[in-house]
Amino acid sequence: MPHVSGPHSDDTIAAISTPMGEGGIGIVRLSGSDSIAIAARIFKSATGRSLNDGGRPVFYGEVVDADGTPIDEVLVHLMSQPHSYTREDVVEINAHGGPGPVRAILDRVMSEGARLAQPGEFTQRAFLNGRIDLVQAEAVIDRIRARTRTALKAADAAARGTLSREITQASATLVGALSRIEAAVDFPEEDLPDLVDEPLKNSIIETAATLNALLATADAGRLLREGASVAIIGRPNVGKSSLFNTLVRDARAIVTAQPGTTRDVLEETITIEGVPVLLSDTAGLRDADDEVERIGVERARTAAREADVVLLVIDATEGAVAEEQTLARSVAETDTPILLVINKIDAAPDSSAPDWNINFTETCRVSAVNESGLSELERAIANVIMGDAGIDIGRGLITRAHQRDSLRRACDALASLTSEFERSPEFLSIDLREAIACLGEITGETTPDHILEQIFANFCIGK
Repeated sequence: MPHVSGPHSDDTIAAISTPMGEGGIGIVRLSGSDSIAIAARIFKSATGRSLNDGGRPVFYGEVVDADGTPIDEVLVHLMSQPHSYTREDVVEINAHGGPGPVRAILDRVMSEGARLAQPGEFTQRAFLNGRIDLVQAEAVIDRIRARTRTALKAADAAARGTLSREITQASATLVGALSRIEAAVDFPEEDLPDLVDEPLKNSIIETAATLNALLATADAGRLLREGASVAIIGRPNVGKSSLFNTLVRDARAIVTAQPGTTRDVLEETITIEGVPVLLSDTAGLRDADDEVERIGVERARTAAREADVVLLVIDATEGAVAEEQTLARSVAETDTPILLVINKIDAAPDSSAPDWNINFTETCRVSAVNESGLSELERAIANVIMGDAGIDIGRGLITRAHQRDSLRRACDALASLTSEFERSPEFLSIDLREAIACLGEITGETTPDHILEQIFANFCIGK
């Protein structure tokens, strides 16, 4: 298990584990060897029993101040090591939700010797104590931040060890291959069978194929975690805001017949085929005299440049105009996928796509008013976003940049090994060791300290 620099692991840590604000319950969590002793010093049971008596995991009573003054009515849950989240003694104090009670209780446990936990320190301890590996630790934050049901299912699969098992099985195969190669290096004069043979090479090739297939899931994994950005652009009054409202199923944007109603970028997160999509409604692109509208137009251009997909909306009742062709060409120069959306087909059902000699990814004919063509537009957006990246929740997904980098380097090392398998076993062992070390970076066995620190620093305090 790798070492992680930071506060001493023997400290008893404490933090508020529920969001700040008013709610039904607020939880203060402690972890460490002194957790139960600290809780016992601040807790007064309604039945007179001490937390140290054992025999039951839940106690009802009050947290009291140093002078015995009640702070709040609570339930105290005891989880003795190793049967806890961190594999240490853990205490969770369930108080009334609200900043006052939980902060007062946190101050009280800290006055008795607990230290405020750093972000992610509870999960870090679970990792360092061997309850979970690094993939499962990262899945914790993925569960918290999941914005769609599909993303939640993927995080749950990772937390249950789906990806870890695939990595571990591949690593075990490579370790077995390394032992054969090193035996050939260490005992060249012994009367041993041919250890570096064709079946060994085939085994490594099969493992490399498995890892390359796993690497191919990185785009889908990234989309589930981060989502994709889609910007709606076009001239004023072509129906951008109406289309935005239709896609988000809510009247979020103001829609009027007056041009230039939208003066800023309005954003909303929606779900399209399991992928979170940040949809942006932008100001109509035109030469504006009004300073506020001019700023909005510039923000619209920025949103188009930074988007993963652009929806260029034109009005079917007016037909295409020269300004729109210029706009389309400027976006096409950025290599951003463009879906041409011909809106208002309810009023102009026979409208056709303009002949601009621009390779639009797809052309969709819709009516934001009666939702005609909406499902086809959503399917087209999903096809552009996903491309060849399929989401198979039943198997492991590569979801992070550092996982992708480590897996890519492992695949490169195996490709080097198998392409020159006739080399001396000493050279083959170098590539094999590199691949094994790279896989260990994903599960946490060989991950550098600075990467571990960055990972856990992204967690919230209390988790």
